[in-house]
Amino acid sequence: MPALSPSVPSLLPRRVAFALLAGVATLFAGNHVAARLAFDEGTGLLLAVLVRSSVALLVLVGLWRWQRQRLWLPPGTRRWQLLAGVMVAIQSLCLYSAVARIPVVVALLLMNTFPIQLALLTWALGGPRPTWRAALIMTVILVGLVVVLDVPAWLLAPETLGPEWLTGVAFGLAAASAFACALWITEHHLGEVGSTLRSLLTMLTVLVVMLLGAALQLVPGGMALPASPLGWGALGALALLYSVAFSVLFISVPRLDMARNAPVMNVEPVASLALGYLVLGQILAPLQLLGGAIVLGGIVVLSFSPR
Repeated sequence: MPALSPSVPSLLPRRVAFALLAGVATLFAGNHVAARLAFDEGTGLLLAVLVRSSVALLVLVGLWRWQRQRLWLPPGTRRWQLLAGVMVAIQSLCLYSAVARIPVVVALLLMNTFPIQLALLTWALGGPRPTWRAALIMTVILVGLVVVLDVPAWLLAPETLGPEWLTGVAFGLAAASAFACALWITEHHLGEVGSTLRSLLTMLTVLVVMLLGAALQLVPGGMALPASPLGWGALGALALLYSVAFSVLFISVPRLDMARNAPVMNVEPVASLALGYLVLGQILAPLQLLGGAIVLGGIVVLSFSPR
């Protein structure tokens, strides 16, 4: 008789997988809403990323010890692992900077343009050209972004959207660009690195970058402490929500059939819209909501694309 293959974790029923992924996405959305609340109470950007990364790193160290993996990187991967970690650090800082300046749902919709940027980056670096179908979907997403960002209103009267609107949009797009770079590096140069070790080293790099930024005072007020008990509570909540979501997702991935079910994670902007309204009082105009629906629908369709 042939030798039995190692046991493979059984997949969860699709309804359960959908519910779990939607719950994780909601936790991630809650993390960003808590971050905005913390920033409104005077919390520094670097401090928020530092606290979140520290808690997540402790979780990853526990997972790594539990799995009894070696602390070893294949030859030629160290510099790529370092670069991926730096990109994730930039993404974290830029996304929180966007959340601090514009409505949370708008920041997350901008962040969710990373599939477009990843497709274009892959093509620019010698990968396959996006199909005409994918190009059409990307164009629809960009049109939706123009609507959700209310670009015509901004061009006519920039002061109506606030002095930091354009800066927040730039930070949101920069976060997507940094994340796309991190994903490209992971796919093309870190495939041999174990997922737990790769995530651990990435989070460790984020932590070190934030500490260096604090020591060099690269972000004015970046390490400012919350000015109220509400701010301290929000700071603790953002770290807790992110770490719980990250842990549940990481542990459950082998049973979630992510190739089919990953688009469910795109409910994060929807959850952030609801939480932003309930917690922060943020609300978008009806036309902006329509634009958000176009963006979200395009991203989901693009996620199901074969290429």
